[in-house]
Amino acid sequence: MLNRSVTIGRQYASGGREIGKLLSQKLDMPYYDYELVLLAAEKYGLNPGVLKEKDEIRTDSLLYNLAVLTSGNARNFGKVMEPYEIFQAECETIRRLSEKHPAVFIGRCADLALMETGKPLRVFIYATNMEDRIKRAHEVDHIDMKNIESYIKRKDMKRKSYYNSFAPTEWGRMETYDLCLNSSDLGYEKCAEIIAEALVE
Repeated sequence: MLNRSVTIGRQYASGGREIGKLLSQKLDMPYYDYELVLLAAEKYGLNPGVLKEKDEIRTDSLLYNLAVLTSGNARNFGKVMEPYEIFQAECETIRRLSEKHPAVFIGRCADLALMETGKPLRVFIYATNMEDRIKRAHEVDHIDMKNIESYIKRKDMKRKSYYNSFAPTEWGRMETYDLCLNSSDLGYEKCAEIIAEALVE
């Protein structure tokens, strides 16, 4: 009987999504990725297109955003707080879904969302072989081969900045997670097996 969810943080093009889907199939667990954006938009009356555009984008300064909120300065509230409001909407959506049934959540600071309501199994997927990541980025997301390596690095930096702007811990740092798996060495299937074994113990 599964009693906790799995959150998967991942380097861009490391196969985190595919591993999450494999895990979902193995354990018959719901899988949520971009679906979280749509569900949050529906629940809170937000525009899905705008939400997708802002999804996993770092706030300019979370502390400043909170200062604006507590000071009662409403003039720039909508513009300044928008990323934080999106983060909150997604977190509330993640908690609501996890309360219904343990699930696999991809990205979007899901580990932070579930930190207080029920400890998830926190996983981070990385890939040490850049050629693997280049191939996946090109095949799955159709990224042009020109400057693709720098594109991959920029994507990682954006994810790190987004996570770190909300978290008391650090994105990609070993101590932040329960499991850190190298998909280049283990392969997607083996990663999913290891996560499944850890979850059902």
